[in-house]
Amino acid sequence: MPNRRFPEGFLWGGATAANQVEGGWNEGGKGISVSDCARHHLDVDVTDYRKHNEITTRDVEEALKSDDDSLYPKRHGSQFYHHYKEDIAMFAEMGFKVYRLSIAWSRIFPNGDDREPNEEGLKFYDNVFDECKKHGIEPLVTMSHYEPPINLTLNYDGWYSREVIGFFENYVRTICTRYRDKVRYWLTFNEVDSMIRHPYTTGGLIEDRFQGKLWEEVIFQAMHHQFVASALATKICHEIIPGSKVGCMLTKLTYYPYTCKPEDVLKSQQDMRALYCYSDTQVFGEYPSYLLARFRNKGINIRKEPQDDEIMKSYPVDFVSFSYYMSSCTAASTEGLDVTAGNTVIAIKNPYLPSSDWGWQIDPIGLRISMVDLYDRYRKPLFIVENGLGARDTVNEDGTIDDQYRIDYFDAHFRTMLDAIEYDGVECMGYTSWGCIDLVSESTKQMSKRYGFIYVDCDDHGNGTYRRIPKKSFHWYKKVIESNGEFLFR
Repeated sequence: MPNRRFPEGFLWGGATAANQVEGGWNEGGKGISVSDCARHHLDVDVTDYRKHNEITTRDVEEALKSDDDSLYPKRHGSQFYHHYKEDIAMFAEMGFKVYRLSIAWSRIFPNGDDREPNEEGLKFYDNVFDECKKHGIEPLVTMSHYEPPINLTLNYDGWYSREVIGFFENYVRTICTRYRDKVRYWLTFNEVDSMIRHPYTTGGLIEDRFQGKLWEEVIFQAMHHQFVASALATKICHEIIPGSKVGCMLTKLTYYPYTCKPEDVLKSQQDMRALYCYSDTQVFGEYPSYLLARFRNKGINIRKEPQDDEIMKSYPVDFVSFSYYMSSCTAASTEGLDVTAGNTVIAIKNPYLPSSDWGWQIDPIGLRISMVDLYDRYRKPLFIVENGLGARDTVNEDGTIDDQYRIDYFDAHFRTMLDAIEYDGVECMGYTSWGCIDLVSESTKQMSKRYGFIYVDCDDHGNGTYRRIPKKSFHWYKKVIESNGEFLFR
């Protein structure tokens, strides 16, 4: 029997986000983003994601007075802004077919509401895409990845404001026109569902600015504006770049019922629906009936313009991309049960699964389950655009990094990914590992939570040489890509 392989043309690669990897926060005419104002809290338990992501207007005001990037680590990131040629060359050495990255909105329109774009910012991404082309790497570009300009938060209340749709349209039209010959694959909003879990980074929303308003209604109003903006972005992209493909991006939180009690099974179903409602809207172009029922039952009133429903229905996404890191359990009652952290969630611990140092449970089979569930639901091509293991890496005396634990993680996930494609009939366009080069983690704002195949010499305070060092996993992933997965089964 011949060795198993991934489909021909499968897009292997890696993923980063500008706000976590780029740095150069006050260079090249870039404006300040919401992420530039998010500081780390190294004294807080790494499993308590809520404490790491709570932010007030006062916090932002203090951040704007500070030039200290040791407290605000996304300001320095991994210094991709100055190392992009070296980094892309290393991606090419691994054999990347695709590199998922984001454009920092505030690097193109520093305040978000500017009339004219920042040419120096546009030129930077020209250079990045040219470097990708030089190495035969296809860019997959996220238009908005946790980096709305802070001006839109302070002067418009973020995505709660209808005006922001127009500002985003202008931004999208600008980047699609500029990069029409360089980028074919696009994502509109990263993990659009995360508005409900961390509304500041996703939507530029700060709760204390909405006194007297129902906070959940504020969040869903901002979500509605992003749904309309996503549809318009899809329309613009298709018009300007013939043959382009635009996808949505979902946080794939996979929930298992803790027991087979009907109450636990029902809770699992409800939790999954609470996640799928966002991708349902972007794929089918309309709000699902169960989300409308939630609005009615909670007294949530969404303000719409007459054309909104038609816009959403007319321009659904072409494919479904998602992040998958772990699975969780859920139950009607958590009393007496152990809970653990996950990807911006706290959930019941699964006694059958190991956990990372940050409490995220490792579940390769859950990736297969997730792929089948998504493909059966949407019947559109899938793209796994985030997956990986955050871990503490140690540089040995000889300068090497032996991250066999990361290799083991990927090996198990790649095998189940191929199972879903080969045995379950799932159509999957490609795979980009999260943080292919070490970057500042979103959940805890740490550099020490490392995901990459490439080590970056930088600590949680931004100290270090920023030297790049290939890890053991770097050479392993290269063999996986050059064999199109066949190496896994030798």
